[in-house]
Amino acid sequence: MAVPHLMSGHDLAGLALANRVVMAPMTRSRAGADCAPGDMHATYYAQRSSAGLIVTEATQVSPQGIGNPGTPGIYSNAQIAGWHMVTDAVHGAGGRIYLQLWHVGRISHPLMQAGGALPVAPSAIKPDGAVMTWDGMQDFVMPRALETDEMAGIVEQYRTGAANGRAAGFDGVEIHGGNGYLLDQFTRDGANRRNDIYGGSVANRIRLPLEIVEAVIGVWGADRVGYRISPFQPYNTMSDSDPEATFIALTAELETLGLGYLHVVEVSAPGAAPPDASVTEFLAARHALYKRIRDIFSRTVMVNSGYDRARGEAVIEAGAADLVSYGRPFIANPDLPRRLVENADLAAPDPATMYGGGAGGYIDYPKLMD
Repeated sequence: MAVPHLMSGHDLAGLALANRVVMAPMTRSRAGADCAPGDMHATYYAQRSSAGLIVTEATQVSPQGIGNPGTPGIYSNAQIAGWHMVTDAVHGAGGRIYLQLWHVGRISHPLMQAGGALPVAPSAIKPDGAVMTWDGMQDFVMPRALETDEMAGIVEQYRTGAANGRAAGFDGVEIHGGNGYLLDQFTRDGANRRNDIYGGSVANRIRLPLEIVEAVIGVWGADRVGYRISPFQPYNTMSDSDPEATFIALTAELETLGLGYLHVVEVSAPGAAPPDASVTEFLAARHALYKRIRDIFSRTVMVNSGYDRARGEAVIEAGAADLVSYGRPFIANPDLPRRLVENADLAAPDPATMYGGGAGGYIDYPKLMD
């Protein structure tokens, strides 16, 4: 059997992917006041449809889940219609696309919430820093801790978002369980200090994420559901006293549920190789947790964290992952898989247009000339 590589095809639980280069979810903040995608979104994603799989930007499952201006939702008819334009465009170009389901939890502000409500969280712990709102940057506020009897409503938000994603024509969904947003807040004990059945022990802290996974599986079937984790990501004031124990337990439960894939953000892992390390050094330095996750999770494992071509090829060829997701390189290189296989120079994105604006810096990056 041939050794797989970045450009070889992959069977994602019955969904045939043309290659193993995934477009990672990236917030671009181009949705309108109704949080609905438009024509530009359809063009943007279709331009990048040579990726084996596209995972959309994080998409809030309810008005409560919004964090920043310009992020899209999946809870209204207008949003479903907008996303359907996107999936039609991607499928028309031969691509595959999953919707990332998102609730930011405490990473919001009353200016972004209906009626000026407080953002919700597992515990009333204020994150450090500030957040962009409709009225500019604002310091984070102390969130409101969710009541135990509100959890069913959170699960229902995800169930509805999953059903709406299916109606919008997606190939599947990824649940965002990382980067310091609501499900990550419940999972890691730096943000979860509850004393009910959703806090304390690891089993309790992963209870809500697993209830949500089961609800989404009820809509899509396990094969078409992915889950994203970021065990060592400190972003949004996140920490855990024992990330190995926490994420091994979560991985084992996701394996039992038969999830289609696990998306692992490796950033900030202890022992991670520096950017100038050789490929051999890089593979040797990957944290032991990732090796254990790979051993436990028997289906597709996707990795993410500043991968270039050489490291992407190495992690696939070593069998340490099945797919590699690339973020920023896809912004300025809509034909990234071709550039990787041809070892072509990569264009650099314009930082000024990454988060918001119009067509400039969004759909005007050129492809390679034939």
